[in-house]
Amino acid sequence: MGVIMGSRSDWETMKHCCDTLEDLGVRFETKVVSAHRTPELMVEYAKSAADRGLHVIVAGAGGAAHLPGMTAANTHLPVLGVQMPAGVPVGSLAIGVSGAVNAGLLAAEIVALSDDHVREQLLKFREVQTENVIAHPDPDER
Repeated sequence: MGVIMGSRSDWETMKHCCDTLEDLGVRFETKVVSAHRTPELMVEYAKSAADRGLHVIVAGAGGAAHLPGMTAANTHLPVLGVQMPAGVPVGSLAIGVSGAVNAGLLAAEIVALSDDHVREQLLKFREVQTENVIAHPDPDER
């Protein structure tokens, strides 16, 4: 699993994806690769990802589609884009923390197709979500 971002300033958002992956026991790497400032590095990262054992890449860079879109153009792996506009052939998720958390969950679901431990962690995560809703059905309850 790879989590890439266009600059260090994207970490504030993308750390939520990484936190989600850590909570689910998914191994991942993080790297700053800019589609604009280091395009060769980005292409090399994408082209070598499968050979390095990655199964999914989560890419987020400000409000632009360049990093996820160009990453997807250079790999056959699934690429999940955080903070992406419509029209790019990438699994697009919402802007901000919600999108980053959901990118981590969706990436974990993809990994769980072939990893029993991650699948078990996801099932536990969903059980807890369900239990929390059942335990607190009143929106005014605090």
